[in-house]
Amino acid sequence: MVFEDVAAAKRTMRERILGARKTLDADQLEAYAAGITEQALALPELADAETVAAYFSIDTEPGTRLLVQELLDSGRRVLMPIVLEDLDLDWAEIIAPGDLETAGKLRLQEPTGPRLGTGGIAEADLVLCPGLAVDGTGARLGRGAGCYDRALARIDGGTPRCIVVYDHEVVESVPTTRQDEKVHLAVTPTRTLRLGRRSSGLAVLRTGRPV
Repeated sequence: MVFEDVAAAKRTMRERILGARKTLDADQLEAYAAGITEQALALPELADAETVAAYFSIDTEPGTRLLVQELLDSGRRVLMPIVLEDLDLDWAEIIAPGDLETAGKLRLQEPTGPRLGTGGIAEADLVLCPGLAVDGTGARLGRGAGCYDRALARIDGGTPRCIVVYDHEVVESVPTTRQDEKVHLAVTPTRTLRLGRRSSGLAVLRTGRPV
């Protein structure tokens, strides 16, 4: 019964957040993506990261396409996910955004190069992951497929995990189960947050101008 309550709470939160994302227009999405890029590039954890696991945003997701380009331009090795039939994640390196194509059952932008296997994420010095919400403890709400929970479980505990969300998606509490993997950091269009404590004690690493 408890699990059913958590599942129902997750569905309700997902519907609310996805509904809000659908209201964003092109100008807002562009401004938010620029803010996310600025905040992410200033992360202390990124300074020494030679390999970054990232993803290419679609639709009204918080924009990461500009960020991915900046990571590539900086000479970093960028790994991108490939969704397998069982909804686990394989990984491959990209050299340019042209190395991506729309593929898989979820119709995401995925790399076309040689695959590293599901354990490829362990090569990353920093992981940027998608999500719909996060709270001060680092609890992350995904879309429900469990792709990133399985992937994050394969990396070293000291590897920084950073979720990319909109400001209003940093919430008081995210419903979780034992299988849900947490993140250490959050990047929004206006701030970066260090997680792992109650939301009342969120540590703001850096803030910027509202966008």
